[in-house]
Amino acid sequence: MKRKLSNFLIICNGSEENLPALEYGVLLAQALGASVDLLGIIESNDRQQAVNQQLEDAAANLSETGVDFTSETTRGHVRDVLDRLSDIEKHDLLVFGPLGRPPLRRWLRGRSFRRILSEIGVPILYVPEVRWPIKSALVCLGGLGYSLTAENHGLQIARSVNAAFTLLHVVPPIDLDYPVAREIQDNWKHLSDTDTLPGKSIRQAVALASSLGLKANVRVLHGHIVEEVLKEIKQGDYDLVCMGSPYSSHSLLHLYTPNVTAEVAETAHIPILSARFEA
Repeated sequence: MKRKLSNFLIICNGSEENLPALEYGVLLAQALGASVDLLGIIESNDRQQAVNQQLEDAAANLSETGVDFTSETTRGHVRDVLDRLSDIEKHDLLVFGPLGRPPLRRWLRGRSFRRILSEIGVPILYVPEVRWPIKSALVCLGGLGYSLTAENHGLQIARSVNAAFTLLHVVPPIDLDYPVAREIQDNWKHLSDTDTLPGKSIRQAVALASSLGLKANVRVLHGHIVEEVLKEIKQGDYDLVCMGSPYSSHSLLHLYTPNVTAEVAETAHIPILSARFEA
């Protein structure tokens, strides 16, 4: 088991869209017995009162639940503030929600989630909507080991809140016809029985869940990855989705492949936990 989720950094910038992250972060911290560092980021003078109010309300909720916490404010753009935090690596989870960016700004500068996902190394919990209690969690397996850390964190949460747990692997259509790819394509319906890398990854994930007393349901689908993941989320009515980050890789691979995690997070209105692989 990877290190426990024991210290959260929950940020807010006064946007009403970020309120679900504050509420959800408090609930999850209580469930996991984690401590919380609240950070209010004042991006403009007209947001200062809203930031202070959000921190005050979150602090009151944390006090009521008995969670240890600190609270402070700082000024600057969210990304710049996160970049200069010298102690961000001490946190096990960064919790935030939509930051209320205007559509034109999102189009010109990119969505906040994508930029933070690419630049911040700690696990991220993106909360556009409160889905509590967590009755069922979905872990998306990439087959290359990227999801192992996300799976570990998902297992911790599922065990703490007694949630059902599903492992999902999507087999995409092949672009290059070579033996391993053909084997995966021909045997995708019983992929976990094969000696392929995705097959081994599924068995490893099931074994890990079993070692923690959790029974994992396994789903293997075939098709476009983002479409199939979104379809499964909708049909399964999950309360939490855990996904590996493509930035786990130190190669240039992620520059040439879709950022599945970001695309799912921006479309599915559901809490998304993303974590880079830790050796």
